Amino acid sequence: MKHRTFFWFILPTLSAMILFIALPIVSVFVQSLFIQHEQVLIVSESCGPFGCTPTTSIDVEATAALRAAQPLGRFNGLGTYLDRSHLATAEVAEIWAESSGLGSFVSGLMDLKFYKALFFTLTYTFVVTPLVLVLGLAIAVGVNNLPKAMRGVAIFISLLPFLVATIVGSMILSWMLDGEGIIGATLQIIFNDPSLSIKASTSLMWIALMVYGVWHTLPFSFITFYAGLQTVPQDTLEAARVDGASKWQTMMNVVVPHLMPLVSFVTLMLLMDNFRVFEPIISFQAEAHAQSLSTFIVSDLREAGNPLYASAGATSILTIIGVAILLTPVLIRTWRDFNVKAH
Repeated sequence: MKHRTFFWFILPTLSAMILFIALPIVSVFVQSLFIQHEQVLIVSESCGPFGCTPTTSIDVEATAALRAAQPLGRFNGLGTYLDRSHLATAEVAEIWAESSGLGSFVSGLMDLKFYKALFFTLTYTFVVTPLVLVLGLAIAVGVNNLPKAMRGVAIFISLLPFLVATIVGSMILSWMLDGEGIIGATLQIIFNDPSLSIKASTSLMWIALMVYGVWHTLPFSFITFYAGLQTVPQDTLEAARVDGASKWQTMMNVVVPHLMPLVSFVTLMLLMDNFRVFEPIISFQAEAHAQSLSTFIVSDLREAGNPLYASAGATSILTIIGVAILLTPVLIRTWRDFNVKAH
């Protein structure tokens, strides 16, 4: 394809990406460099028979004029990124200096809001992603080996979690985990503990969130791998069987290498999606036990009467950087595989 033809071919997509992705990201970054102006205060004294009492009031007109003159706010540079609510460089250095080992250092980081949210986000991502990959491939292979008459029903049942909206599915499971719900009540009977509550335990709530993440995302992995299995060369499979390869050897040496491009694609999608985990935490009302970077952003925007746009913007940019770091190894591997095949 000629360069000129290729340019006009990708122009609509490229324009949409610049308009709806690149420009908003640049806008958020610029906003994160500014913080809201402080209110202009007027200090006056009210004097009476027993002396004078200082009073402080807000100069509404002066504050409004200041904000009108500089609508983005007061320039703060990277100060928001480095403050206690985010990377907390000063606090981290202090914790490192006072810590007696790696364990105490990590424990100290968990007292900082941003690192606590980052720890849950990474834990959720690195637990849910590999489980979805492995289970999705296993289910795809199992369905593919079923008789053709049963495959349609199996595929429909496997896709059911994906057909339910994330917020709806997580709310339903949240109700089931309540003490009066079927799962919560069953656990109380099994352990003979009427006070047992999943929602009162941080570790159990984390497990519940991750189980839901696997359950809801699994159909995407399954259907992608199932479609890929239909493209595996049958003559290669027959040759492997003739050579005496077992089913496991055929799977690891023929099927999995053939599906590696799909594995890379599914991994990229899962990493991006899981690193932005949000809906389950809100639906489970688990904010007291689990905070992700996405819920961190929303809490800044919901700040009563004074949304912290700079803080939310800084967390958003740090989230984008985190996603980029996670995707880099997968993208490098994909690029290397592409170059090998090209040569």
